Amino acid sequence: MVSPKVSQLQLLQQNLQNLMQQKQQLQNQVIELDSALTELKTTPQAYRIMGKVMIAAPVKELSRDLMDKKEMAEVHLRNMEKQEEKLNSKIEQLQAEVMKELKP
Repeated sequence: MVSPKVSQLQLLQQNLQNLMQQKQQLQNQVIELDSALTELKTTPQAYRIMGKVMIAAPVKELSRDLMDKKEMAEVHLRNMEKQEEKLNSKIEQLQAEVMKELKP
């Protein structure tokens, strides 16, 4: 019979794995935003995609929008890192408890 703590540990590990995937996606998004901001610094003309159409837009406006998105992504990333720390702490604690139960 599987201990409730073992089941809880498996669930926490699964949650951590999901969080890590989301964190990786967010990190990739921040990298893409950085790249776009770098490119905007070197171009005189920029475009915004609206549905299936590209529309000319002021570089400053696009830069401001991308910076806002990047800031939001970074805040979200910091929150995920805090969640990750909490989950890791819970997992370590639960692993210790399970190991104690398994020892004769």
